[in-house]
Amino acid sequence: MNNPNDPEITSWLPVGPDSDFPIQNIPFGIVKTKNGGPRVASRIGNFAIDLLRVSELGFFSDFDIPKKVFDNLYLNDFISLGQETTRNIRARISELFSEQSKKWNSREMSAHIAIPIDEVEVLLPVRVGDYTDFYSSIEHATNVGSLFRDPENALLPNWRHLPVGYHGRASSIVVSGTDIIRPAGQTMPAGADKPQYSPTKLLDFELEIGFVVGKENGLGHPVPVSQAEDYIFGLCLFNDWSARDIQKWEYVPLGPFLGKNFASTVSPWIVTLDALATFRVEGPVQEPEVLPYLKTNGKHNFDIHLEVEIETLNGHVQSVCQSNFKYMYWNMAQQIAHHTVNGCNLRVGDMGASGTISGPKPGSFGSMLEISWRGTKPVDMPDGSQRKFINDGDSVVLKGFAKSGDLRIGFGEARGKILPALTNNLS
Repeated sequence: MNNPNDPEITSWLPVGPDSDFPIQNIPFGIVKTKNGGPRVASRIGNFAIDLLRVSELGFFSDFDIPKKVFDNLYLNDFISLGQETTRNIRARISELFSEQSKKWNSREMSAHIAIPIDEVEVLLPVRVGDYTDFYSSIEHATNVGSLFRDPENALLPNWRHLPVGYHGRASSIVVSGTDIIRPAGQTMPAGADKPQYSPTKLLDFELEIGFVVGKENGLGHPVPVSQAEDYIFGLCLFNDWSARDIQKWEYVPLGPFLGKNFASTVSPWIVTLDALATFRVEGPVQEPEVLPYLKTNGKHNFDIHLEVEIETLNGHVQSVCQSNFKYMYWNMAQQIAHHTVNGCNLRVGDMGASGTISGPKPGSFGSMLEISWRGTKPVDMPDGSQRKFINDGDSVVLKGFAKSGDLRIGFGEARGKILPALTNNLS
């Protein structure tokens, strides 16, 4: 089979030089066509590759995969085929659409299997059973600790010893393009002597990378850090929307609840770790030395350029953040090892998120809380307005790609538009 990562391969489908989806990417997702129901798909350039039709035409017949795996609302059954099979499918797609391959006559069938992306609806790619959000950027944790606590003691004593996380709400994870209703809840305004109920005034985004669990461990059986990446099917962009005023009031003594659980937005295409292999880098030096079960060797971080844009209701766009996934202090292998060290069982389709990805400079901060420094440094918008946090009508757009030479592997975008709060039906 082809090596689908070969940078010399080109596709006979048109792919622009700045596309996130060259033939070396071959991500996986779920699309709904005009004349059919949801099915498993991949993407090359501006075409969705209908893997149900590819299967029906016999191109996967040697893999002995039931049709229902591709005729599916979610990727979970596909992921459950195992890493060897999904790698083989990715390689077969590369063969089918490679300009250099002479093995298949798939061009004659392209009208049946390659669909213009604007003719399909992209859906939430996985059925998320459980979702864990981590807090793994040392720059973000330091900034937040400085804003809400003592700047001299911004990091809590445990932070450098373990990847902090919390159990988030899986049911409110939505696919890019889904509108988000402004949440309401209890807040404690400055100077007030009692809390009030109102829509959040401090609505924020959090720039994150999500990972999808691709393999299960048994209850009571920790995943060794050396094997942890075998449990990751792929990555996506992740916006963990946050209501900062609700979060601040409810945060003590427990953790995030209503300030976080109203929505999280993910990009629709899951990019495999194999596709990102070229972009591995070493992470920051961890001091003090971590406990043995968390110790990793080699390159477990990824050089992925990340950007956040705010698009106003009148169409003006402002880039507010340029960051990079390589800044993460705790890597995904360590997150999984810690997540399961107590015997917690992961299931296929579970999702983990990195936590806000902030870099060392203000232009790389991954949330409005940091960018506006808790509202004291508003962001100027092209239409003359300013933003301390996110307004009704604003769309927040996350983008991400890795690039080496002419090879670019990207994620598309994770987009969400804020609608006004619904509070008139509450007494």
